[in-house]
Amino acid sequence: MPERIRLTQYSHGAGCGCKIAPAQLEVILESALGTFPDAKLVVGYGSRDDAAVYDLGDGRCLISTTDFFSPIVDDAYDFGRIAATNAISDVYAMGGKPLLAVAILGWPIEKLGAELAQQVVEGGRRACHDMGIALAGGHSIDAPEPFFGLAVTGEVRKEHLKKNDTAQEGDVLFLTKPIGIGIMSTAQKRGKLRPEHATIARDLMTAPNSIGTVLGTMGSVHALTDITGFGLAGHLLEVCRGSKLAASLDFAAIPRIPEASTYSAEGCYPDGSFRNWKNYANEVSGAEGMERMLFLSDPQTSGGLLIAAAPSAVKELHSLLALNGLPSDPIGHLVPMNTGPLVHVR
Repeated sequence: MPERIRLTQYSHGAGCGCKIAPAQLEVILESALGTFPDAKLVVGYGSRDDAAVYDLGDGRCLISTTDFFSPIVDDAYDFGRIAATNAISDVYAMGGKPLLAVAILGWPIEKLGAELAQQVVEGGRRACHDMGIALAGGHSIDAPEPFFGLAVTGEVRKEHLKKNDTAQEGDVLFLTKPIGIGIMSTAQKRGKLRPEHATIARDLMTAPNSIGTVLGTMGSVHALTDITGFGLAGHLLEVCRGSKLAASLDFAAIPRIPEASTYSAEGCYPDGSFRNWKNYANEVSGAEGMERMLFLSDPQTSGGLLIAAAPSAVKELHSLLALNGLPSDPIGHLVPMNTGPLVHVR
């Protein structure tokens, strides 16, 4: 029997933890041209939202996004499923419905062979199929490190569009998946993940955020985004900056993968956590301990949706999320911006 190939050995990073740090990203995106003047472009890159949105002029908006990364798991099929689920999540995070996807594949053919790449693409095809869309084509290159993802097109009624910079003072925060993917993935990459924990992170990463389409129809949901490589604190800060608000988080209420605490205690610290924390530590207070820092900055791959909703909707949202088997308790709320850190953890 041929030796099983561990895909994570062939990438220096993993999953959304491969993201370029926010400060470096600002440098890359800097341009003398500014934003192209197009009145129909509803959402561009200025707000660092999950996808671009274009007004079709008939009450509908087109959603366009792309996401890809290097292997976060060793199994090729699961890698494809996770990468595809993660990319499609950006459409759900805008309150939209995905329509179709095309694949993005980089593969070291001489090292890993075409057969293994086929398993990755098949996993992506399966994820698309399960979410009711076609994997309709794509592009591939021979690359030194493997990577895979999708460019996804979706649609949303204009009145149902959700953005990350439209939260309101007093909004209550919910998170639909537990934090800890980065820690679990680090444990796997270092060979410390126990067999009985092998599917925990995988199952979370392949769970679609399709609840976002329902949340889009709720006027009481004021803002929405998904939690990926910048961690909970990083993406919450994007909401706060864009909405000109601050946030108060209850650390005990934040859903966390229980097993992740075991691995963090064993030193399975994701490099991405420290990179994230270096970029925004001065904007977060009340997170001095190692556990708080690690979980708040833990880079998620195919993480949950962060919801900012009116206080009057708490009961309805709790019931909706619980009915769908998702974490359903509030994790904090939004308050007026002041001169201190934008996120306070209590």
